[in-house]
Amino acid sequence: MSILEAIILGIVQGLTEFLPVSSSGHLVLANEMLNTELDPDKSLLMTVVLHFATALSTVVVFRKDLAKIFKGLFQFNWNDDAKFSVKIILSMIPAAAVGVFFDDQIKAFFDGNVVLVGFMLLVTGILLFLADKAKKTEKEVSYSSAIIIGISQAIAILPGISRSGATISTSVLLGVDRDRSARFSFLMVVPLIFGAMAKDIMGAEISFDSSDIVPLSAGFITAFVTGLAACTWMIALVKRAKLKYFSFYCFAVGIAALTFTMING
Repeated sequence: MSILEAIILGIVQGLTEFLPVSSSGHLVLANEMLNTELDPDKSLLMTVVLHFATALSTVVVFRKDLAKIFKGLFQFNWNDDAKFSVKIILSMIPAAAVGVFFDDQIKAFFDGNVVLVGFMLLVTGILLFLADKAKKTEKEVSYSSAIIIGISQAIAILPGISRSGATISTSVLLGVDRDRSARFSFLMVVPLIFGAMAKDIMGAEISFDSSDIVPLSAGFITAFVTGLAACTWMIALVKRAKLKYFSFYCFAVGIAALTFTMING
């Protein structure tokens, strides 16, 4: 992989991890359009690096919230911080279970399946459009809501289903305040990303050689910087009820992906 290709993938990951348009789906499409010829182990390595970059940008943006979560986990008072920590843990269970028990099936979905990505982007578009029409409230995330949002995150493992789009839309449709929905959505994925990375690394499923350092570094830096900007921007957009514009984008890209597949047979 060239440095330019790594930078492009980094930009795609950094923007689409937080904007509700499916980072995994866009990485599949970007790899197809760039015609990057990587063996599965090297492709997985790049994916791990890019996801680590965006996870790190989430940590930077939400460092105060994360400090409260850790404080809630390690103190004995049953206060709001402790309750929020439990809700984060509950939301992680569905996706963690899917990742553990259906790992091989999940990886098969990422094998250049442009048709699946196209259809799932249309589903994402519908979710975002419906969420944008929901009434604004001041409601917090409940324990039951945390589990339901977690289920939507598990479904969003499919490429083309935006994780942030699915979780934020589900949260808003459940009546949760928009700002709280966005923050909960971004915070709930951080432990899962680091957990998935640890699993891949310990499982020795990735390969690395010295020639990979420069493109990997370029992809990491690009994904981290664009991730910082996209995360901050997304919080503001959710609060201002601007999700419908992303739904239109998902519709357009989904239709384009399906059309591209039919034309190229």
